[in-house]
Amino acid sequence: MKRCQWAESDPLLREYHDKEWGIPIRDSRMLWEMLMLEAFQAGLSWLTILRKRDTFRKAFHNFDPEVISRYKEAKIESLMQDAGIIRSRAKIEATIGGARAYLKMAEEGEDFSKFSWSPVGGKPIVNKGPVPAQTTLSEEYSAALKKRGFKFVGPVIVYAWMQATGIVNDHSPDCFRRNAVAK
Repeated sequence: MKRCQWAESDPLLREYHDKEWGIPIRDSRMLWEMLMLEAFQAGLSWLTILRKRDTFRKAFHNFDPEVISRYKEAKIESLMQDAGIIRSRAKIEATIGGARAYLKMAEEGEDFSKFSWSPVGGKPIVNKGPVPAQTTLSEEYSAALKKRGFKFVGPVIVYAWMQATGIVNDHSPDCFRRNAVAK
């Protein structure tokens, strides 16, 4: 089977690629979780995040925004001691702020899934050319997220999130998942 080249180097990457990457996610909370994990990935490899994802989920209460939004300094300090996650105070604080921003959007009647999918009309973009690091659309998403209070959501991080959550289908043309994901 041919798959995207980036997924060939490690069994965990292959499994993630084959079962998750690029499949459209419509669940608001899961879209938010993926955005937070992409933020933790900044400056690191996605494989690092995949290896730590289960620990991230335990440490961050299954990425429950209600719980995370109430984290105080003691919890931040506890997370800073957890070797199973990325121990970056700025990224931890960005996740707490992201939980609060997510909840504020919901309070104001803005569903995160609708927010995520409306710029593409609810349908994934199928990329036909070389895979970019960012696009005009990821720059627009980034600005919209920052306006709502999110951090660590630059256009490159946002584009990786768009790929991971199926907002854009960037499976290579010869990848066995490209057409399956497009359906």
